[in-house]
Amino acid sequence: MPRMLDVSEDVRAEIGDEEADRLLAGDNAPGSYDCTSCRTPGDTEQERTSTVLFVGEETAVLAFAHAKCIPSQVVKVAEDQLQGAVRSITGSDPNAAAAAAADAAPDQAVLGITSGLVLIDGEVHPALVVEPTAPIARPGSNGENGDEFLPLLIEQGFHPVTDMDKMPDALPGWSVLIAMGQLHAVLQPGTGGGSPVAWWQAHQPLQVTEGWRTAVNKTQTVLVYAAPVGSIGQQPREDLLRDALDKAAAGGVLVAAAMPLAGTSS
Repeated sequence: MPRMLDVSEDVRAEIGDEEADRLLAGDNAPGSYDCTSCRTPGDTEQERTSTVLFVGEETAVLAFAHAKCIPSQVVKVAEDQLQGAVRSITGSDPNAAAAAAADAAPDQAVLGITSGLVLIDGEVHPALVVEPTAPIARPGSNGENGDEFLPLLIEQGFHPVTDMDKMPDALPGWSVLIAMGQLHAVLQPGTGGGSPVAWWQAHQPLQVTEGWRTAVNKTQTVLVYAAPVGSIGQQPREDLLRDALDKAAAGGVLVAAAMPLAGTSS
């Protein structure tokens, strides 16, 4: 029976027309599946479903997701991470991480990122908090102007936060990539209107809590907060994280933006 599958041009180019056509015809596609984004059940015969291809240096894994959660796309991962991706698909990987530091790209600053939930006007929202591990200099400078992390983000469209009880404004062109129930990257617009590129990318996909996934599935939006080094710190509990965010906002050292899930409309 034909399946309600979305196969992007990028995925088709990787797997070939013959395999793509077999999937669409239902020959090699499952009926039911666990969504690689929200990890809840899906049915290719009943609802639009995205094919998501995870590609390593030598191997690839084809997974499925609700089309409303994530679009059909190719996600490149390091070969040594692909086994972890396979374990995540089967649900047998118990490892979880609340925060990690990663390079956004070669020669860019190391950023730490933490996932958490924030309460705004009585509603729970999924959030990411970004804090560098050292002061950030403007590219091409020698750091003579001090830490320019916040000015650089404001130039990109982030807005200063003075009140944590107000929703951040949306930032067009930016998005958060969640796949296989894990956080993969924060994406920014490519130069010249090209494909989005990673502003921050996990060295290894980060597991988020079930509560965080539930919140993001409801809102389809992630609130991304950012502060200079030393402003937030690694907080062991969400109430302490909120206290640190409130203090950073009161001190004028917090910016934020609301971002959709990668591939969804803002």
